[in-house]
Amino acid sequence: MQSQDVAPRPAPASGSAADPVVDVEQAEAALVEHYPRLVRLAYLVLPPGLGRGRRVLTAHALAQRALPRGRTATPVIPAQSAGREGDPGYAFVRLQVVRTALEAGLPLRRRAWPKRSQLPPLLPQVWGLKLFPRSGGADELVLDQRLSAMSGPARAAFVLRGLEKLPDGDLREILTAAGVADVDAALDEAGSAESTSAESTSAGDRYALLDSPEFDPCSLQARPTDLMRRRQHMKAALAAAAAAAVCGALLGLPGDGWGPDGAAAPPYAQNPAARAALDPALLLKVPAAAWESSARTDFSVWPARGDLTGDSALLRRALAVWARPGENVQVSATPGTPSGGPSGPPQLLYAGTVDSARVVLLHDGLRIVRYAEPRDGTKGAALDFARVDGADRAGAGAVVLGRADGNIRYLTAPWVTKAAERDLLKPGSGATDLPLTGGATAPMPGPAQSGACTSWNVLQLTDASGTRLLTDLGELVPARLTTGRPGSAKDASGAGGLRAWAPYACSLGAMRSSGVRSVNTWTYASQPLPDATGTADWVCTRAETWQGGGERVLAQFHTPGSTYGAVAAKAENVPACGAKDPQVLAGVLWKSGAGSWYLLAAGSRGTSSISATGGVTGSARGHLLAVKAKQGGRAELKGILEDGRTVSGLR
Repeated sequence: MQSQDVAPRPAPASGSAADPVVDVEQAEAALVEHYPRLVRLAYLVLPPGLGRGRRVLTAHALAQRALPRGRTATPVIPAQSAGREGDPGYAFVRLQVVRTALEAGLPLRRRAWPKRSQLPPLLPQVWGLKLFPRSGGADELVLDQRLSAMSGPARAAFVLRGLEKLPDGDLREILTAAGVADVDAALDEAGSAESTSAESTSAGDRYALLDSPEFDPCSLQARPTDLMRRRQHMKAALAAAAAAAVCGALLGLPGDGWGPDGAAAPPYAQNPAARAALDPALLLKVPAAAWESSARTDFSVWPARGDLTGDSALLRRALAVWARPGENVQVSATPGTPSGGPSGPPQLLYAGTVDSARVVLLHDGLRIVRYAEPRDGTKGAALDFARVDGADRAGAGAVVLGRADGNIRYLTAPWVTKAAERDLLKPGSGATDLPLTGGATAPMPGPAQSGACTSWNVLQLTDASGTRLLTDLGELVPARLTTGRPGSAKDASGAGGLRAWAPYACSLGAMRSSGVRSVNTWTYASQPLPDATGTADWVCTRAETWQGGGERVLAQFHTPGSTYGAVAAKAENVPACGAKDPQVLAGVLWKSGAGSWYLLAAGSRGTSSISATGGVTGSARGHLLAVKAKQGGRAELKGILEDGRTVSGLR
């Protein structure tokens, strides 16, 4: 769609005579009448990193919170559609939806309260079910990936231009009123995304896809949550409630209880173990050469390094904050990581100056704990926890020392002999050496955080056992990258592993901040395309976590000549594509160059037949299926394995 060269109109000051007044009743009428459209708008503008389930609930929450608190003035911004044109009530609620959806994509700041839209919605809530829109075809997947690569303001401009048919002049007014600082940049990025779209998709078709059921948060599919885990949590909660009731009854009886003569020590008593855990003189400091003779190769044999290992005052502050973090301390923990104080003297891994902060790294056998404070005081101190129990040589290769201006510094294991950085999207380019100073690397650029994914920088470590790749996913311990069939995966450091990861590196962004230990990619099938234009690859990407739960699985479809793979299906907490059950089945609607639609599906090795039912029907022997379909068709996939078991397609 060509950008209209319209200069922005100056908006009248809020509350001026030129602004129509909108009351609650008028805004409510517009919200009720156009509710599905407003919720779709919120869903498309929200950051895709939230996940489909949370985006659905957040989109409904933002639309329902768009009503004014009383009478308010709003600039006149045309609605550009019959039934909405000139309606100030609709203009007001649409602006509120766009503003709060953009706020939801802002990063959380340590020294500022989060906005309400940045937090999980209080209402609506759905217990026991996962809700998500119906899956679309290949074009919808391409559009979803394109929207994911845009910044929030550019995504809002693209969606408003496509759904609301607004010219650039009105777009400028809405984006400015929604708080976008650089409107021109947002419009340019949205226009650039349009101009780089696939040649087979016209502007009209591309915008028509915004009305697809793929992006309709009002037409949903429902699936149960993890039933076994939910049952276990329910039993544990009932047992805990019963135990608390019994203990309360016993402690309330006359005699030994909560009184001064009870079994509990008075509050001013000090436990010897707790006192020892807070004494910097008792910190465990491993000798520098201990790892060379030890049978263990994990964090327990890391020596204490850094220029401040003798600073008792700094170490005492770090231990005290760990035991009792104050209200002004920013505390974070990876999923499944307890954030309580140490049970005894921990091990000191590092104490030193990193850029503009003083950093202390501690290890208690279960967790890595990072304490950081500014060099000029303690205001703004931060405490981060990461679970690392069961770490091996590969998992204990590096820890994040600090992040600043998009760069990362790592502390490497004492057995690491060489560190380098490389771009995972460019497998043919070489690695750039990173100087090591006392085990700490020079700063290296981190992976792409937002906007277009044009690079994905990873850390390459070399030791006597080989070379491995680690990627930062926003946590203390980087995740190991592997490739190959589950159960026999290898480090993705060789030429083949680098080529295997290149089309799927950007999908790692969906696995941030979930306690990921390692990520494996596996090409489980190759399928000749029906129009004889080449062979497409089916790839399964699985992220394993330190806590042993919350695994994330992506099935991706990569056609010849495409730079990136397209996500065909997602799943969490499933054994598929893992070492315990490597079987996987997924499908996608694909449009040929001649305009014909097909349902393509593939299963992993050991699949004897695949069948599709529902909107598309067909079956095939073997692990590949290709049947003609119609745009928007939906199918349920079922595969039968050689041992007689059945598998369902990932969603």
